[in-house]
Amino acid sequence: MATDIRAELSNCGVSAQKTRLVIDMVRGKNAVEALATLKFANKVAAVHVGKLIASAVANAEENFGVSREDLVVYKITADEAPTRKWRRFGARGRFKPLLRRSSHITVVLREKE
Repeated sequence: MATDIRAELSNCGVSAQKTRLVIDMVRGKNAVEALATLKFANKVAAVHVGKLIASAVANAEENFGVSREDLVVYKITADEAPTRKWRRFGARGRFKPLLRRSSHITVVLREKE
């Protein structure tokens, strides 16, 4: 039975849509290879996802005694978090809503068979 190592990031300041572009690059990859890929990705969300995967790898090594070379990104998701709504005032007494979207990111690592 393979153990799942989970790590979660709540209320990340990047929208879920932009984060999904980054997590699609690392889904199913080896954890070390995923960290190397994210290090050179030219996206803001890559920093947050990289820290989260590094945290999950550290959890696996410390709590479960699993080597980092044996870990695979089994499942990774980005869900929508609460949206902050701001006002920007426009012409003729109107205002334009500004939506500051955020996301919840969850990563599950699993040992290679």
